[in-house]
Amino acid sequence: MELAELIGLRPEPCAGLLVTLTRRCPLSCAHCSTSSTMDSKEEPGSARLLGFFRSFRPDDRPDVTLLTGGEPLLLPGLARELALAAHDAGSRVALLSGMFFARGPRIPRPIMRAITTADHFSASLDAHHEREVPRADVFRAIRTILDAGVPSSLHLVGSGPDDPYLADITTAVRRTFGDTVPMLVNEVRSVGRAADWLRATQPGAGDPRGLPCTMAAWPVVAFDGTVIACCNQRTVDTRPVPAHLRLGHIADDDWAAVRRRSLDSPELRLIRAIGPTRLRARYGDVEPRGGYCGGCRTLGQHRETVAGAERDASGPVGLLLDQLTAQQQRADGPVALLRRYGCAPYAHLVAPGQSAGPSTTATGGTR
Repeated sequence: MELAELIGLRPEPCAGLLVTLTRRCPLSCAHCSTSSTMDSKEEPGSARLLGFFRSFRPDDRPDVTLLTGGEPLLLPGLARELALAAHDAGSRVALLSGMFFARGPRIPRPIMRAITTADHFSASLDAHHEREVPRADVFRAIRTILDAGVPSSLHLVGSGPDDPYLADITTAVRRTFGDTVPMLVNEVRSVGRAADWLRATQPGAGDPRGLPCTMAAWPVVAFDGTVIACCNQRTVDTRPVPAHLRLGHIADDDWAAVRRRSLDSPELRLIRAIGPTRLRARYGDVEPRGGYCGGCRTLGQHRETVAGAERDASGPVGLLLDQLTAQQQRADGPVALLRRYGCAPYAHLVAPGQSAGPSTTATGGTR
């Protein structure tokens, strides 16, 4: 599975599942969105995760399961078991790592076994990670993984489109790997440890076009086993989880229940189709506090909005709107999606060989 295919599925509700295996991480990156350390205690638990994965069925399972953390490869045996359980039901598995293991001369065998069980491997690399793990070590490990037959990519983060680091690292990747290693390029956000030094930014905040929220398409298994409808890190860490964003808990619910709640929720249908800003404005809440994402988290406090969503999107019309929005975004392709959510000038690197020119989408245009 190549990166472009994975990102191309992102707008499809419940086509994917994001799973955090642990909050622990041996690195101390200054921008870590989860504020992970080796002293972090939160983990969903191996038995609970395996039980949840074994509830997948060939006719009812995520197309893609993404294992992340913290650092998921601190638990290589569990990562491999989860991948095998997902494969049993026909789900493919992607694995995202901070590459702590690349500092050694060779990849430890348990970690390599976990990686080669996955269908895609992605490594995080940026100026903060490079202070922990040298670029040359990451490149060497990626070469080993590619030689083992596992499609691989790099998840890069910079301060913005003009960050010279991004120009340097993307050039180095293309020089070293050609088109064999696609890149997902993002901008660091004011969340986790970065909140101490970076001014807050929110994609889509204050946008009058009311863009749909693709980030509410894939359920997220959080560090405590709660299943949440949104991958925004502030939302993942918020307790109690807002009622319209809570899909269950892996100790109590199987995949079928989580999927059903996500697809049937009128609030989530409209958040995915028109976005929380336009949703609230539609029912009279013209200036929701907290911007795009904050306005979504406080949606339940606006009773007229919840009642309107329940009235207008509970039936087949709401389902159709949700489906058509996802279909349009998938038709626009992964490059268009990353022009909105990632670092726009580098969006084309998700699919090497595709045109880097701008594209206007039916969901609001180029960002």
